[in-house]
Amino acid sequence: MLVFGNKGFPLIIFPTSKARYYQAKDFGLIESASKFIDSGIIKIYCPDSMDNESWYNESIHPAERVKNHILYEHLIIKDVIDFAIHDTGSKKVALGGCSFGGYHAMNIAFKYPDKVRHLISMSGASNVKRLLDGYYDDNVYFNNPPDYLPNLKDEWYLDRIRQIQIILGVGDDDICLEENLVMSEILKSKQITHLLDVRKNSKHDWKYWNEMFPEYLGKISF
Repeated sequence: MLVFGNKGFPLIIFPTSKARYYQAKDFGLIESASKFIDSGIIKIYCPDSMDNESWYNESIHPAERVKNHILYEHLIIKDVIDFAIHDTGSKKVALGGCSFGGYHAMNIAFKYPDKVRHLISMSGASNVKRLLDGYYDDNVYFNNPPDYLPNLKDEWYLDRIRQIQIILGVGDDDICLEENLVMSEILKSKQITHLLDVRKNSKHDWKYWNEMFPEYLGKISF
């Protein structure tokens, strides 16, 4: 994991599909947020991914892929989120990511809303069923937001999700546009306030995410 900043609200950024913890630095996302980091508004944590061992590991059965993801999720909660809360003295964290990093951010935010205050997804994927060769079980269901969110009736969860400041950014020529439109409709159906920003002439690429990121950070009340 890489950490940027000395103080501020903890923001955890997940890498894209199968990428590593240094991706956000190498592709300019950290630099795009430099004024927020340097001024002590946010402190960014960039953990590694385990996608190669979970969702994208075609050498093992899909059921094992999901189980490996669950192990990764537990690690993120205990060793990253809880650590960042302790490290900064904050009560909650912000989560963010681009593409499949957006999936990780959304899924964890919706499953652990008592730990999350802000969510920034840029061209986020949300539906993991395409990665499982048609396999489906309860573990898949409870890690696929388009499946479990529409059926969520627990007011404890819903009330806490409604307290999260949610931003979904996506381009009008983005491969994940439809997934974001679907997610926005699901959130609306649950009376979950959020910002859906469909950007004109934008695609699924770091150039656009580096433009989105500082703009979205400026919209958040840390």
